[in-house]
Amino acid sequence: MTLSSPTPRERIEALRDAALACAARGWPVFPIRPGAKKPAPPLHHADRCPGTGPCRAGHRGWEQRNTTDPAVIGRHWRAHPDHNIGLPTGPAGLLVVDLDILKPGKALPEDCTRWGATHGAQMLARLATEAGESVPDTFTVRTPSGGTHLYFRQPAGQRLGSTRGTLAGLIDTRGWGGYVVAPGSTTRDRAYAVINDRAPVEVPTWLVHRLTVRPSPAVSAPREIAPAKVNAYVNAALTGEQERISTAPSGQHNRAQWIAGLAVGQLIGAGQLDHDTALRELMEAAQVHITGPCGCTERGVRAAIAWGLTVGARNPRRINPQGRRTA
Repeated sequence: MTLSSPTPRERIEALRDAALACAARGWPVFPIRPGAKKPAPPLHHADRCPGTGPCRAGHRGWEQRNTTDPAVIGRHWRAHPDHNIGLPTGPAGLLVVDLDILKPGKALPEDCTRWGATHGAQMLARLATEAGESVPDTFTVRTPSGGTHLYFRQPAGQRLGSTRGTLAGLIDTRGWGGYVVAPGSTTRDRAYAVINDRAPVEVPTWLVHRLTVRPSPAVSAPREIAPAKVNAYVNAALTGEQERISTAPSGQHNRAQWIAGLAVGQLIGAGQLDHDTALRELMEAAQVHITGPCGCTERGVRAAIAWGLTVGARNPRRINPQGRRTA
């Protein structure tokens, strides 16, 4: 059987229907230029708005034009049937992780070279492994370039913004202040296509930590491995971080777990403690969170502590033979 290509009318209706499908999920949309990624005019900023044309009643940039109203969407795509679809991620309650592929002629980011990765998906999997987790199954879109967009719900009580290369090479994110080209849109005669239609899951804890806590820069000086007399210092430091976790007030549990992991991880990097022992001791202190009414889960607590340990180990604590921390 021969499959026919969609007619121009079918393509037009597909864009309108795709915009309406986003709105039905509660995701607002706005118009994007035909076959492109840039918002449809007007493209000026509010501080340079002439107050004419579409802006005669006030500035109407893409942030102001997003809507979930089916009637407004229908009218616009009837008048401009070839417009692509923009999805403002913040108002939609989403964080979209953009996993790119290496573009021809572009240099591979240093961290990608180090891990032998040529796709953002490989780098994200690496980050998940470092945190002792996996990449969650969530709503996914294949992009025309061969990359993927992973759609996550914004975490409760937080407003994650957009980043470029912050997580790792070949990985960007779009949150508050940003947008993505929605599925159904086309560029280069290829479509943004949904390849996993399950509802977006919440951003995993380990990924939130990567986006909200900035690790200290790695120390370039060689490690100083202290003799056995520093054991008292190490034990005191570990006890102090256990107390930090167990006494953390409600609403600060995850942050306390992360900071404690970071501090103890520096001892791992200095060769004074092994990872498994550190994780076990801090998890024991966090049992009061897991069994309490705060909503902390063992999986989330482990992810926060494990990621802190990993980052801290990259910035070893230097301890002199007298058991004191050096500058």
